[in-house]
Amino acid sequence: MNNDIYELAIIGGGPAGVSAGVYAARKKLKTVFLTFDFESQSAVSENIQNWIGTPSISGADFAKSLENHLKTYAGECLEIKTGVKATDIKTRLPSPAGSEHGGQETEAGFTIITTEGEFNAKAVLIATGSTRRKLEAKGADVFEHKGLTYCATCDGPLYGDADVIVVGGGNAAFETAAQLSAYAKSVTLINRSENFRADAITVEKVLAKPNVKAIKNAVPFEVKGDKFVNGFSYKDAITGEIIDIPVTGIFIEIGLIPSTAFAKNIVELNQSGQIIVDPRTQQTKTPMIWAAGDCTDGLYHQNNISSGDAVKALEDIYIHLHTK
Repeated sequence: MNNDIYELAIIGGGPAGVSAGVYAARKKLKTVFLTFDFESQSAVSENIQNWIGTPSISGADFAKSLENHLKTYAGECLEIKTGVKATDIKTRLPSPAGSEHGGQETEAGFTIITTEGEFNAKAVLIATGSTRRKLEAKGADVFEHKGLTYCATCDGPLYGDADVIVVGGGNAAFETAAQLSAYAKSVTLINRSENFRADAITVEKVLAKPNVKAIKNAVPFEVKGDKFVNGFSYKDAITGEIIDIPVTGIFIEIGLIPSTAFAKNIVELNQSGQIIVDPRTQQTKTPMIWAAGDCTDGLYHQNNISSGDAVKALEDIYIHLHTK
């Protein structure tokens, strides 16, 4: 067990975590940065065009640039631990000076339990992101990032004047369809049931667009292609018939899985497993724990938003540690 008491522990190596790490180091907070790697959801994108200040960058280069930026601040204030996965967080109660702690008094805070030991900190920022729920269909894994993508904001502009489909029936799927309709030749929504989960007004507005349509009771069956996607087939849930659609782009919007299981005993989660935060400060309902990025219940999730959320959290963390 690491007996050092850090002012702050940051968990997560994506845009939120790294942004927080840079700010923590610049504010000279004694910080331990815990992450398995620096590969966020965007690490697999072929071409990210909406990271502000960088017109175009591959997902792999994006992840590397985050890592390199953070490591320029590694040193006396910032200690970076990679290859680490958090498994639990426990409250650390204050204790008087005694032989158990080398004759020193211990402060209140938290113990982060990880695969590589335990770390103690007065404050915690959780920035562990989320993972996309994968499409379960034949060939889906083969053509991932070869025409099948999980990020319309990142990859949508690459499909100008193309026939594309969006798999999903919630608000995210309809918002993606609306976004794609601005440049795709046609957009077809694939919904596995009779009813959409999206708000009725959203459904009506999006389906009113001349190049958008929806197919109900369509269960994804197979993603087809050669080097890249050129077709998609679904099973009609009513008739059992397998129907083929020629497409060059497939966008998956069937939900996110927040990486928050390790924190379920210390912070409040919503029904989707996202950490509930105050959007003004990113504070959770547990004093001295903050969260930022895709692991939270924020309304929108993008790299730039995650970064901004983390900076906002760091400003608030600094105030709590040094002025309150």
